[in-house]
Amino acid sequence: MKRLLMLSLLCVCTAGLFGQGLTTDAIRAMASSRTSGNASKTSVDATKAMSKNDLTGVNENIQLIADPQLAMSVPNYPVTAGDVYTLAFAAGTTPVTYSIAVDSTYKIRVANLGVLNVRGLTYNQLKAQVDALVSRNYPMGGMQFVLTSPAVFLVSISGEVKTAMEKKAWALTRLSSFVTASLTDYSSTRQVTVVSDTGESKDYDLYKAQNDGDFSQDPYLRPGDKIVITRIDRKVMINGAVERPGTYEILTGENLKDLIEMYGHGLTPLADTSRIELYRTLTGSAGAGEKSYLSKAQIDENFPLLCYDEVTIGSYADLSPTVVVEGAVWENPDTMEKSTAETSNRIIAAFNSGEDYAYFVRRNRNWFTAVSDVSNAYIIREKKIIPIDLSLMLYDASYYANVTMQEHDTLIVPFRQYFVTVAGAVTSPGRFPYIPDRGFEYYVGLAGGFDRTKNKRKSVDILTFDGQKLGKKDTILPETTITANVNSGLYYFNQYAPVLTTLLSILATSLSAWAVINSQ
Repeated sequence: MKRLLMLSLLCVCTAGLFGQGLTTDAIRAMASSRTSGNASKTSVDATKAMSKNDLTGVNENIQLIADPQLAMSVPNYPVTAGDVYTLAFAAGTTPVTYSIAVDSTYKIRVANLGVLNVRGLTYNQLKAQVDALVSRNYPMGGMQFVLTSPAVFLVSISGEVKTAMEKKAWALTRLSSFVTASLTDYSSTRQVTVVSDTGESKDYDLYKAQNDGDFSQDPYLRPGDKIVITRIDRKVMINGAVERPGTYEILTGENLKDLIEMYGHGLTPLADTSRIELYRTLTGSAGAGEKSYLSKAQIDENFPLLCYDEVTIGSYADLSPTVVVEGAVWENPDTMEKSTAETSNRIIAAFNSGEDYAYFVRRNRNWFTAVSDVSNAYIIREKKIIPIDLSLMLYDASYYANVTMQEHDTLIVPFRQYFVTVAGAVTSPGRFPYIPDRGFEYYVGLAGGFDRTKNKRKSVDILTFDGQKLGKKDTILPETTITANVNSGLYYFNQYAPVLTTLLSILATSLSAWAVINSQ
C-alpha cells in the first residue's frame, strides 16, 4: 500500500510538471539528471561542451551574440549544423531529458525513438516532428523541445575586400551585416555572390534590400557559405535639389534620369532644371576633370553617365537674396573657443524678399553670444550707416522694427568690450581682461608695473571709451585706456645726450679749424 501511494504521488508530480510546461532553465537543469530504462546519462559538462559558442575565433571583428530566445521567436529559424537542442518528456512516471546536437549530416537521434533527417527544416517544423514521434510512443509524455544553443559557424569572404578572411556568423546573420565591415571604396553591393556548401552560386543586390525592403536580396547565411565581393562598375554622386542626395552604384543601362528619379527619389519642388551641373572626373581634358552644364531635355534623354560623375541640381532657393552678417556672430557658438572670442566672423545668409530684420534675427538667434553687443549693431547700406538695436528684436516678441532687409546689406554686430588697455611707460603694454571694481594700479600691475626709467611719479592719464577723463581714485570702466606718462628727466637726458654730444663735437671741430685758418 505504501509503495502504491508513493507511485501515485510521483505520477501526480510528473503530470503537473509537464502539464504546466517546462522552462528552458528547468530543462537545462534536468539535463544533468540520470534517466532510467532506455534513457542515457547526459552530464551538464558534456552539454556545455557541445553547446558552447567560442566567439573569439579567426579574424573576428564583430561582436557575435547567438541568442536562443531570439532564434525561437523567429518562425523561420533554420535548423543549423551545430545547433544544440534539449528534449524532455515523461517516460511513464520517469522524467527523461536528452541533449541533441545537429551535426553536418543533419540527421539526429530522438532518444531511442527514431532518427530524423532535419536538413532544410525550421525550428518549428523540427519541433512538430519530434512531438509526433514522442507522442506515438508516450501519449501522456508532455514533450518539451527547446533550442539550447544556436550554432556559430565560419563563413569566408573574398574578392574586393579589405582582407580575405573567415568570420563567424550564426543562422540569423544577414549578408549585409556580415560584409559591411570588409567593404572598400571599390566594392560593389549590387552583385554580391554567395556560393553555398553544395556549390550553388547566387547573386544578391543589397541596394534593393536596403532601399526597397526586398529582404530576399539579403539572405541569412548558412554554414559553408563563401561570399565573393565584385568590383564596382559605375559609382556616381547626385547633390542639390533631389529628395535623397548621395553616392550611388548604378547598374548597366541606368543613367541620368534613373539617377534622379529612382536613386534620388525625384526632384524637390524648388528644383531648377535649367541649372544642372555635371563634373566629370575621369575624362576631362584637364587632369583635374571638367565641368559641363546639362538641360532638362538631357534628363528626359537619360544622358549617359560615367564612373565618378557628380551631378548637381540647382535650386531656386539658391537664388534668394543675401545679406552679410559680420562681427561677433557664430553659426555654431557651441564650438567657439574662448581664445577666439574677439575674432570677427562673417556669415552670408539668405532671406526672403520683404523680410523684416526683427524676424531675421529671431530666426537666427543662435548666432549671438554673450560677447555680441546686440544693442549697438548697425547696417551698412550703400555707404550709409543705419543703427539698429537687436536686443529688442531678440528678447521682445512684440517689438516690430520696421526695418526691411535689402540685398547686399551688411549687418555689423560689434563685440561687447571687456578689456582695459594699458600703454605708455610700463614694462609690458597691452590689453587686459576687465575685472569690475578694480583701480588703475591693478591694470598697471598686470602690465608689469611702471617703467622706473621713464616714470618716476606714477603719473597716468585715464580715458574712458567715449573720451571722458577719470581720476586715479575713480573706478575703471570697460574699454578704458590707461597711459603711463613719461616724466623722468634722466630718461629725456639719455634720449637727447647723444645728439648734444655730436653737435658739440662738430662745433669744437669747426672752431679749431677756424682758429688755424686765422692764424695763417
